[in-house]
Amino acid sequence: MITLGKTGITTPQNAFGALPVQRISTDSAVEILRAAYEGGMTFFDTARAYTDSEEKVGIAFEGIRDKIYLASKTDSKSAEALREHLATTLHNLKTDYLDLYQLHCVPQCYRPGDGTGLYEALLEAKKEGKVRHIGITTHKIDVAEEIIESGLYETLQFPFSYLSSERDIELVKKCEEAGMGFIAMKGLSGGLLTNSKACMAFMSQYPVLPIWGIQRMEELREWLSFFDEDVTMDEEMKAVIEKDRAELSGEFCRGCGYCAPCSVGIMIHQCARISQMIRRAPSGPWLSERWQGEVSKVLNCIECGECMKRCPYGLNIPTLLRKNYEDYQNILSGKTEI
Repeated sequence: MITLGKTGITTPQNAFGALPVQRISTDSAVEILRAAYEGGMTFFDTARAYTDSEEKVGIAFEGIRDKIYLASKTDSKSAEALREHLATTLHNLKTDYLDLYQLHCVPQCYRPGDGTGLYEALLEAKKEGKVRHIGITTHKIDVAEEIIESGLYETLQFPFSYLSSERDIELVKKCEEAGMGFIAMKGLSGGLLTNSKACMAFMSQYPVLPIWGIQRMEELREWLSFFDEDVTMDEEMKAVIEKDRAELSGEFCRGCGYCAPCSVGIMIHQCARISQMIRRAPSGPWLSERWQGEVSKVLNCIECGECMKRCPYGLNIPTLLRKNYEDYQNILSGKTEI
């Protein structure tokens, strides 16, 4: 069990990230969400930005609200927009309160008196009982460090996997010292990590709550199996992790998608990492006629730089696109084996 800092939210160290359920039917989403609860998961994380994810979560848990923790997020940039988002979220989730409400993917640490009114609106919602705890999410480590130092938030959600740097891991320690809960997103590093047992073994070493993005029943079964199997960091898991870290060292795209939209229609979050996906997942789908067409759009890049401004990891995206395009063409021509 994990307790998120001083919030008192105590839940098994496996939680449900509901971003992917926006991609499946309502019936399938409800079936998976209910199966997750029945299998032992009690913490469910969604966001206003995830199209109909909130609505599906609300349908799934109507009638058992008091048995689970619901967390959502807002990417509002003003107090007025935050209030509107919160009202919509509560309606969608069929509840009158959230256990945790988070500012979503922030570019800065929002503070009282900063002119946005966001922090004040969070406190207002908490005072009204609409929100029990307030948190924040970011992909930028310097912003994350500032957030922890500010002491203003109860939880931090940040990308965390066994590809994380020592500086990332230090965030967990700082959160623990500050009494903040740490919610680990991107535990599979955007799908590049495929050994769920190794991912779980890594997480089990730290006081973090991983939220796994789930959209298929077989994926759910994998995570639920770890409630019955004690996964620890043994030599086998260390070997898996060391191999992956060696293969994925350096700059790589996590597939978060915050670079979008591309001015010339390139599917950046896939084309900038297609070399890794071909090698780490069944290659057939990635070599299909559809993906050959998508990858060919890389040639249309005008290097406008807009994607780099939006990338939370500061990647040189045009360079990554070119490298992945060249590798992809070599694979298609047979010059490079996979």
